[in-house]
Amino acid sequence: MKNSKRLFILIEAVLAAMVIVLAFVMLQEKNGRDLDKVSVIIPNSDDNQWSAFKYGLRMAAEDRKIEMFVVSTGGTLTAEEEKSLIEREIENGADAIIVQPAPDADTENMLRDVEKKVPVMLAGCTASKEKEDSALPVTEPDHYAMGTALAEELLKDYSGNIEGKTVGILSETADSEAAANREKGFLDGLKDTGAVISWSVYDSFSETDENALEFRSRVDFVIALDDNSLRTAGKYSAAKNLHGALVYGIGNSTEAVYYLDTGFAECLVVPDEFNVGYQSLTETAESLDDYFHTMQNRTVSYTVIRRDTLFSKENQEVLFTMSQ
Repeated sequence: MKNSKRLFILIEAVLAAMVIVLAFVMLQEKNGRDLDKVSVIIPNSDDNQWSAFKYGLRMAAEDRKIEMFVVSTGGTLTAEEEKSLIEREIENGADAIIVQPAPDADTENMLRDVEKKVPVMLAGCTASKEKEDSALPVTEPDHYAMGTALAEELLKDYSGNIEGKTVGILSETADSEAAANREKGFLDGLKDTGAVISWSVYDSFSETDENALEFRSRVDFVIALDDNSLRTAGKYSAAKNLHGALVYGIGNSTEAVYYLDTGFAECLVVPDEFNVGYQSLTETAESLDDYFHTMQNRTVSYTVIRRDTLFSKENQEVLFTMSQ
């Protein structure tokens, strides 16, 4: 019995020593090699809507001494296209990946496989339509709350009375967690108000879809649930092709702000994309610095902006990050 106890203590001591040696070796390797490299994959990466996000990434990369690279992409990505880009980045030396997941049923499993090789942080939304179903860490705003905020702002403008008013919903996709929760938040916010949802359009509005909206039935309000949809609605409103509908939406680009400033949008809910970038890279850096660190979900804030508050002191920082 006494010998067994001694053997157990000896094994424990050896294991503890091995952990210390492993940690020391890893630290020495880290100190002796180049900066950690993080590759960032987002759709249509040069689009204006990513300005604040990329500014946040750059600031975090400077603070954490990380080499950060945003992969050049165009348009919406499929899960297969994201997989190909991620594999190429890992082959080129990426130590971790930050990615906005493609709205594809195969994305979650694909990214879980990638996570076995390098740390993966999702940016903007989860890879599953149900956040609880995703096992991957994500940095994102509260999409449901932003949808609810849109409904609240609309109701404020009409003292809560919009019974019989008609609504059209515009969204780039119906297949992402972000889009689903934004729409749910908005619809829940209008519950029991008597407003009528006349139509919902889910489209990225490429060149071939130029006339899609103007042939929709007339509505009192167009609700745009993402930046691309807000810009599309703003463009149609400016061209007087929305039949007088008022635009309320979620956006985070200088073009979205332009439509608010010129009166072609009534209200803008702006997610804090700077902090989506900053916190996603900071959390990723923690994982690279500490082998035993488990990346956590991060939720960022959002701001409601009206034309008369656009250039208020409180909103100056929001506008600044968009223009970087």
